[in-house]
Amino acid sequence: MVTDSRKCKRKRTGLLTKIIIMTCVSFGLLSPTVFAEEKGELESVFHVYVDGEHIGKVDDQTIVNKIVDEKIANGQEQFDNYDIAIGEDVSVVPEKVFNPTYNNEKVSDILKNELSVNAKAIELDIADETAGYFKDQDTAEAALQAYQAKYIDEEDLEKLTEEQKQTILEPSDQTEDMKLSVGDSIITDVALSEKVSFSKQKVQPKEVLTVKDGVKLLEKGTLTENTYQVKEGDVLGNIANKYDLTTEELLELNPSLNEDSLLQIDQKVNVTEYEPFVDVIVKEEKKDEKTINYETEIVESDELYKGDEKVKQKGKDGKKVVHYAIEMKNGEATSKEIIDENVMEEPTKEIIIKGTKVISSRGSGELSWPAIGGYVSSHVGMRWGSMHKGMDIAGPSNRSILAADNGVVVSAGWNSGGYGNKIVINHNNGMQTVYAHLASISVQAGQTVEKGSKIGVMGSTGDSTGIHLHFEVYQNGTLQHPAEYF
Repeated sequence: MVTDSRKCKRKRTGLLTKIIIMTCVSFGLLSPTVFAEEKGELESVFHVYVDGEHIGKVDDQTIVNKIVDEKIANGQEQFDNYDIAIGEDVSVVPEKVFNPTYNNEKVSDILKNELSVNAKAIELDIADETAGYFKDQDTAEAALQAYQAKYIDEEDLEKLTEEQKQTILEPSDQTEDMKLSVGDSIITDVALSEKVSFSKQKVQPKEVLTVKDGVKLLEKGTLTENTYQVKEGDVLGNIANKYDLTTEELLELNPSLNEDSLLQIDQKVNVTEYEPFVDVIVKEEKKDEKTINYETEIVESDELYKGDEKVKQKGKDGKKVVHYAIEMKNGEATSKEIIDENVMEEPTKEIIIKGTKVISSRGSGELSWPAIGGYVSSHVGMRWGSMHKGMDIAGPSNRSILAADNGVVVSAGWNSGGYGNKIVINHNNGMQTVYAHLASISVQAGQTVEKGSKIGVMGSTGDSTGIHLHFEVYQNGTLQHPAEYF
């Protein structure tokens, strides 16, 4: 029993010793000031990780630091315009162990071969998509400002940017010196259509853009899918050219087509085209002088014949000053609203009198003298051995020839039978009148004429011995003596 009791004590003592040793070892891993019992001192070893992957252990952290520093120095020498950094995430974790193992040469070779040199850059994100990388945020913002300046005068943009720091003034809050004069305009806001943000990144130096390259990139934008509607005369080649595609690329987008396909008008073809990363929205206010067109009022009057008109009051345009609010997208106006109008001069209405009086085509049967004054130089009857069918009127105070009654012109023109220029009027009451030897004719066949209206000018055309009017009258086709109807 005693022996067994001693054995149990020795076992408990041995177990306790092991627990103490394990505890000391564990504590030694955490604290560099702890010493191991009977087995020497703990030593440091350094675990090296690249992008989270363990590549080995070294006995001195300066080995890693030296390689990283040399890589950065060489990169800085090669790309002196950029702030250089190691492209990978390199980390070193120390550990205290007994009898450490490590391979400095292996780790050094891996670091020298695998570590890359990148430039510290600012990523420009537009609508949560990467638009490009720049040396710093100032350069990225300069590219954005240069892009905006393509659609607004740079001086206005710089001025506006300063004003926007204190917020854009509303039109009603503008000071007197900011009020617009006629013909002037003022930019009230410049904005981008999408959210813009910046973040720090490490990229290949060749990916870093200058301001000039950044503007080109923003202008070009990104490819988007679209469709094109075929027009008359289109072929695959010219459609491809419109969208900077080769015919092969266009066919890849349209598997149902081949080089020999015949395109139909209005057929839709898949294409890709570049759309800007972001639109520049410019808001502007402008004052212009505009013409107020005068109105025209028509007044009917039976004092004038139908077809005749006269201006009673001449119209005159007015003037007004219009204050506009204009919104433009990438230089193209998308909306134009009127804020205010101020009439400077009211327009004057034009009043036109239009005749409604209709000339009757039927004569009264009572003829009026067909000339202005004058005398009868020859009557109807035998003359020089032949029948003289008409009355000759000569010596008028005015050579105008007048219609003897209302009627319709049957004929008006040259007559080869000796009458010269001749007019025949049907009075639609059984009577016809004839006017001959005219110097000129003022009416045409089919025209309705009014009694006493001018139809021509007295002359001496045809077989005539002097200037006079040869005037004939017929009743139901029978020659009459004109003197009986005056």
